[in-house]
Amino acid sequence: MSRILLVEDEVVIRTELRRLLARHGHDVIEAGSVEDASADHDLRTFDLVLADVRLPGAPGTALVGQCGGAPVVLMTSYATVKAAVDAVKRGAADYLSKPFDHAELVALVDHHLPGARPARGTPSDAAPRDSVPASSAPPAPPTSEDDELEGMVGGSAAMREVFARVRKVAPSEATLLVLGESGTGKETLARAVHRLSPRRQMAFVPVHCAAIPEGQIEGELFGYERGAVPGAISARAGLCEAAEGGTLLLDEIGELPPKVQARLLRFLQTGEVRRVGATRARRVDVRLIAATRRDLVAMVRDGSFMSDLYFRLRVLEIRLPPLRERPGDAVRLAESLLRRRAWAMGRAPLTLTPEARAAIAAAPWPGNIRELENAVHRAMVLADASEIGLDLLGLDAPPQPTPPAPAADAHEGEPPSDSLEGYFRRFVLEHQHELTETEIARRLGISRKALWERRQRLGIPRPRS
Repeated sequence: MSRILLVEDEVVIRTELRRLLARHGHDVIEAGSVEDASADHDLRTFDLVLADVRLPGAPGTALVGQCGGAPVVLMTSYATVKAAVDAVKRGAADYLSKPFDHAELVALVDHHLPGARPARGTPSDAAPRDSVPASSAPPAPPTSEDDELEGMVGGSAAMREVFARVRKVAPSEATLLVLGESGTGKETLARAVHRLSPRRQMAFVPVHCAAIPEGQIEGELFGYERGAVPGAISARAGLCEAAEGGTLLLDEIGELPPKVQARLLRFLQTGEVRRVGATRARRVDVRLIAATRRDLVAMVRDGSFMSDLYFRLRVLEIRLPPLRERPGDAVRLAESLLRRRAWAMGRAPLTLTPEARAAIAAAPWPGNIRELENAVHRAMVLADASEIGLDLLGLDAPPQPTPPAPAADAHEGEPPSDSLEGYFRRFVLEHQHELTETEIARRLGISRKALWERRQRLGIPRPRS
């Protein structure tokens, strides 16, 4: 059993993390600050230290170098990413940005706790850790080499093409532009590119441009000198410098204000960063990945995004398809999420009923993977049995595939009369002036939302009242 020191001042978070790690076979010792941990325990007797960066008194980064050879993993919010990255450069094993998924934390802890390493303070003739029965901890969730790539799941033709593109662009140093709707997994793709690149041992720094106030984003990205901005009592390096040697992800880059766009273009052209208020620039070795759900071409046309910056960003480009364009992947993702969350929570595996699988496959998922993740997570929390059905997922049963017999006549330019689309088009056009949308949907055996979506897809506008 590995011995882990958990240093976190928030009691609720500390208790939750202790229970999570204990379920996975770890002996967890808690402390509310660096001072308490140092006073009550010998820091050199732990196999791993998990500490928040912001603590009362000394920060969690102060533990780096005090714990013998134990890896120190830091937990950090957005505001302290810079401190965590600096600590990694000084010897910390890794850092995890809040909020994080429990499965991600468990996987990171297991990564830094090799099974062959004996516990500190154990006599040399003691049994090695890998002699512990395998049943003492749940096995890692199964993965498929063909359907998964560094956290991305998908067996559809569209995703296999994305996987192939990721493998091609990862070894490159060129700037990458990732396009896709909200919730399609753009940050996950960027992390996959980083992990498959020669920079995998260095920092990956994600920045959500839309989450930073416009007046602060220039200083956050490029840093500032003392007194250069309100409240700057000391000089501070920006996130571009924090990603030195690694990868910088600028998510939602379309939200950058024009002034910051110009500075970013200069950075891409020269590889140099000049802090706000500084007179000298610093050279920084960073690979940039930009991501957005916006139509940058349209933004270039209307003047809200610099054309020079756009062409600098799209040296390499990957488009992530929405879930509705990935047949079969919604069910694959749901089952993968069930396995991973059950493994992280120490629960028995859960399965989907045939009705739930059919509903997941038929649902449009406008929120893409994020919406699916929320539905699966909610279902797991509420599930009392080993199967998850429609009621727990909050989905409607898919419409029956067999429609009423179509009329004999057909209109010119329509799909063949024996197709579902042909019948749908004809039925709607013949009845939309005498029936309400609700009545049409009821007769077709679908919801009003599904009726609206099919109208949009087939180009059948609603008649004006």
